[in-house]
Amino acid sequence: MDSPFALTLVGLLIIGTTVGILIRGRTSPIVPMTLVPLVGALVTGHGPGDIGDFFAEGLDSVMNVVVMFIFAIIFFGILQDVGLFTPVIKALIRATRGNVVAVTTGTAAIGIVAHLDGSGSTTFLLTIPALLPLYRALGISRYILITIVALAASVMNMVPWAGPLGRAGAVIAQEPSDIWLRLLPIQGVAVVLVLVVAAGLGLQQRRRIAARGAATGDVDVEAIAADFQAQQDEERREEGYSYRTGTGWTVANVAVVLVALVILLAGVLPPAPTFLIATTLALLINFPDSHSQSKALRRHAPNALSMAGIIIAAAMFLGVLNETGMLEQIALSLVSVLPAAVGPYLHVIVGLLGVPLDLLTSTDAYYFSVLPIVQETAASFGVSGMSTALALIIGNVIGTFVSPFSPALWLALGLAGGANMGRYIKLAFPIAWAFSAALVLVAFAFGMLG
Repeated sequence: MDSPFALTLVGLLIIGTTVGILIRGRTSPIVPMTLVPLVGALVTGHGPGDIGDFFAEGLDSVMNVVVMFIFAIIFFGILQDVGLFTPVIKALIRATRGNVVAVTTGTAAIGIVAHLDGSGSTTFLLTIPALLPLYRALGISRYILITIVALAASVMNMVPWAGPLGRAGAVIAQEPSDIWLRLLPIQGVAVVLVLVVAAGLGLQQRRRIAARGAATGDVDVEAIAADFQAQQDEERREEGYSYRTGTGWTVANVAVVLVALVILLAGVLPPAPTFLIATTLALLINFPDSHSQSKALRRHAPNALSMAGIIIAAAMFLGVLNETGMLEQIALSLVSVLPAAVGPYLHVIVGLLGVPLDLLTSTDAYYFSVLPIVQETAASFGVSGMSTALALIIGNVIGTFVSPFSPALWLALGLAGGANMGRYIKLAFPIAWAFSAALVLVAFAFGMLG
C-alpha cells in the first residue's frame, strides 16, 4: 500500500483515531500513540523489521528531550522540596498589603515563580491554598485567582523543560532550548502582558467590591504568609524530607540554578547534560547521604517518567508517520486544495486558533497530530519547521490550563473549593484566546514567524 491515496488515508486514520482516543481521556497517551501507528504500519504492509527501524528513527529525534525532561523535572522538584522558592512567594504575599490590584498583580508574579519547575500541578498546589484565604478576605472571586495563576503558568510553560517545547522539539527534531531562545522575546512580552491583564482584573474586582459596599482593607497578610510557610513545613514533615538547611546551602542552590540557566542561554552545553549535572549537584548540596538522595529521586520519578514515557511513545507515532511517507502525502494533499495565498500563512492561521484547538483536542493531540501536518504543509510554501513550531506554540501555550483536558486544571478547581469548570471557562477562555492571538500577531509583526 504505497500509493499516495492509501498513505494519505491511513495517515489520516492514524491521526484521527489517536486524537479521538486522546480526547476521550480514557487511557494514558502512551497507549494510542504506540498501538495506533503500529496497526497503521502493519496495515500498509510493513513488518516487524520496518517497524523497528521506524521506532529507532523516531527515538533518535526525541532521546535528548527525554533525558532533559527526566532530570529537569527532578532538579526543580528538589528545589521545591527544600523550599528555595518559598521566601519569594511569602515576600510577594506580604508586598500586596491587602490592595486588590496589588493582590491580583502579585498573584501573577507568584504564579510565574511557582511555575519554574514546569509542573502545572505543583504550581496550583503552591499558589491556590496560599492565596485563597487572601482572596476570600478581600471578596475577590476565586475564579479570578485560578485564571491569573493559569495564565502565569501558561506563560512560563514556554521554558524548555515544560511540556509544550519538549513535544514540539520532538516533532521538528530541534532542541527545546533552541526553540526557547527564539521564544524569549515573546515570552518577555507575555510576562508583561500577564501582569497587565492581572492588574486589569484587579481593577474590575475592586469596582465590583466597591459597588457592593464591601471593605477592601484590614487583611492580615502577615498571617497569611505565615500560614503558607506553616503549610509548606507541615508537608515536608509529613513526607519525611531530610535535607540540609542554612544560608550557605541556599546560596549554593541559587548558584546552581543561575549557572544552569546561563549555560542553557549561552548554548555551552545541551539541555540534557546540563540538567543531569545540575540534578547531581542539587542532590549533593541538599541531601547528606545516599538514603535521602534516593528518597528525593523516588519522590519525583513518577512525574519525570510519566512525561518521558509520553515522549518515547511519540517516537513510534512520529517514526511511523514520517518514515512511511504518510505525513508527506497528507501535507501534499492539503497543499493541492489550499489557495496559494493562504499557504505561506497557514502556521499563523492555526496559531491564531491555538486556544480553541486546545479545547477541541488535548496538548498531546495538538503537538503530535496538528503540528506535524501543519509543518509539512507549510514547508511546501518555504516556511521552516522552526517558524511553524513557534507559531503553534505561541498560539496554543496560553490555553494550556483553560482546557478541560488538563488534569492540573481539575486539581486547581478542587483546591479552590470545588469551583465549577463551566464558570471558569466562561471567564478564562476569552481572556486566554485574546491574550494568545495578541502574542501571535506581535510575533508575526516582528518577523519571528517568517
